[in-house]
Amino acid sequence: MIIVIDYGAGNVGNVLGALRTLGLEARVQNRPETMERAALCLLPGVGAFSPAMERLIKDGWEPFLRDWTFSGGALLGICLGMQLLCGRSLEGGSTEGLSLLDGTVSLLQGTRHLPHVGWNSLRPCTAPPLPLDGDFYFVHSYGLAESADAVALTDVDGASFVSLALRRNVGGCQFHPERSGLKGVAFLGRLIDHLRKESRQ
Repeated sequence: MIIVIDYGAGNVGNVLGALRTLGLEARVQNRPETMERAALCLLPGVGAFSPAMERLIKDGWEPFLRDWTFSGGALLGICLGMQLLCGRSLEGGSTEGLSLLDGTVSLLQGTRHLPHVGWNSLRPCTAPPLPLDGDFYFVHSYGLAESADAVALTDVDGASFVSLALRRNVGGCQFHPERSGLKGVAFLGRLIDHLRKESRQ
């Protein structure tokens, strides 16, 4: 069972469609509940960091997700969801995140256009635990310039930012695998498999 977290800022419909294509059972939850059968929590997201983080705190997800991952549960963040897993964001000031992945989210520097919208490849910056072939769909203005948990970077114009980060049972992708065609959906399946293997659930 995959739990898709609905906190009012997520691309829930497309994520559920991708999970159905993969043959994975999924359930949407807007508040933390007992998740004894959950294999992975998925945090999607589009929009601004600060109000999204406020909603996670208000709905009780902030302590739950920290406890979930510290006890070995698998967690995946997509786009804004990945950014919320990081230490902080400078979008609209400085806002603390969940601190489950290393790094500070900041405005992209060096791109000709913001937001950055388009299809781009991933460049490994360490030995990746899964194949990174193919182009993936991005839409964002903020990102991680660097992170100790970076697995892959993406280069756009004069900018380079973290596009995939992994820390044991926690993962984040800045791109949208669920909106990246069949290759993107297949990648999502491999990423979920990897995080589930790293978890202790």
